[in-house]
Amino acid sequence: MADEPAFKENSQAVQSHLTILQSVIQRMANNSASSKAWCITLVSAILVIVADKGKPQYAWIAVIPTLLFFVLDAYYLALEKGFRNAYNSFINKLHSEALSAADLFVVNPQGGQFGLFARSILSFSVWPFYATLLGMIYAAKAFVI
Repeated sequence: MADEPAFKENSQAVQSHLTILQSVIQRMANNSASSKAWCITLVSAILVIVADKGKPQYAWIAVIPTLLFFVLDAYYLALEKGFRNAYNSFINKLHSEALSAADLFVVNPQGGQFGLFARSILSFSVWPFYATLLGMIYAAKAFVI
């Protein structure tokens, strides 16, 4: 009996811990999607106001929220990756029977946060969206307004 792991896959504590991690990962993914939606809304509103006033030189104001939401979105993606790393590490410990009580209910992202953030900025789920939005701001300023 001493060889048996303290926690198994069907343990209520293990299931609760995994549920907590999954909900945090889902929340980060939702925050990332929300930041994209809010960015489009805010940039569109700025461009409409600029077009209404007939001042195309002010269209560059829309770049500020675009860059801020770009950083925020990359941050959420980095956190999501960190929590997925924590989830995978927990599962690996569970399968290798190295899981201890100290591993339960510790909800921290794993991995170097700066490295995760840098990789998130280069992620295909972030930069094409904001690069396209910046291109559309330029096009709106140059051709439409």
